Amino acid sequence: MDWVERVTAVRRWTRGQERAPHKPLLLLYALGHFQRHGDAPIVFSAAEQHLAHLLREFGPPRPTSPGYPFHHLASDGLWEVRTADGGPSPGSGVGALRSTGASGHLTDDLVQALRRDPRLLPQLGRAILDANFEPSLHDDLCAEAGLDLEAAAGAAVRRRSREFRQRVMVAYEYRCAFCGYDGWLDGTAVGLDAAHVQWWAFDGPDDVGNGLCLCALHHKLFDKGVLGMTPGWEITVSVHYIGRGATSRGQVIDLAGRTASRPQSAFPSVDDQHIIWHAREVFRSPARAA
Repeated sequence: MDWVERVTAVRRWTRGQERAPHKPLLLLYALGHFQRHGDAPIVFSAAEQHLAHLLREFGPPRPTSPGYPFHHLASDGLWEVRTADGGPSPGSGVGALRSTGASGHLTDDLVQALRRDPRLLPQLGRAILDANFEPSLHDDLCAEAGLDLEAAAGAAVRRRSREFRQRVMVAYEYRCAFCGYDGWLDGTAVGLDAAHVQWWAFDGPDDVGNGLCLCALHHKLFDKGVLGMTPGWEITVSVHYIGRGATSRGQVIDLAGRTASRPQSAFPSVDDQHIIWHAREVFRSPARAA
């Protein structure tokens, strides 16, 4: 049985290219729980706030309920839910899950596979992350889910296409499109990333028309939805971002309304459809006034 294929093929609610990482987030949480507590069940009422936090931090900028993945993941054959008296899942309503003492756990066959092969857990974790989230978020996701992918040998590490990175860097002349940072050390650019605008996991192509050269700070904030941009290349800053110090204001808040730098004329600008996808699926609207 190919468990990697099964965890990356979980059925998700879909509409166009909208993100719905509810089940993958619960799977990451469940793997972290297994790593720490074995096959002890996850009681919904005890995990509800943590799951809601994961959905809020790493899901799309739309309200959602932790009851949705807790109930519906069972349809993929990886997860089981039982009430305190041994009955089936009462549904996805948080009230019913709480009142019935519902708990969930990974299926017995998956648990046995994880015990037989210590390398399987980090392989599954990496596969879920790669299929659903940008690499800049992986470390934070693992920390929030309590998942240590380095604890077992043989964990696969995903790496960006070197050609994509190189082409994006040249297109933007090794300068952050948002702030102009262009640091080098011994002939090598440092602190600069090639960022996908529309995430690779959601059909974002590996080409310059979907790439931005961003410094490490602004790349992280772009993938978290703090920063965004409009089809007119105006930088947007979420009203939900709070930065009281001079550094936060100068490096983040004051970007609102500025125009991002475009690539050299020999390279295509980011396609509007990718910018619109990011604004809808990642950016934490509304935007601050310039």
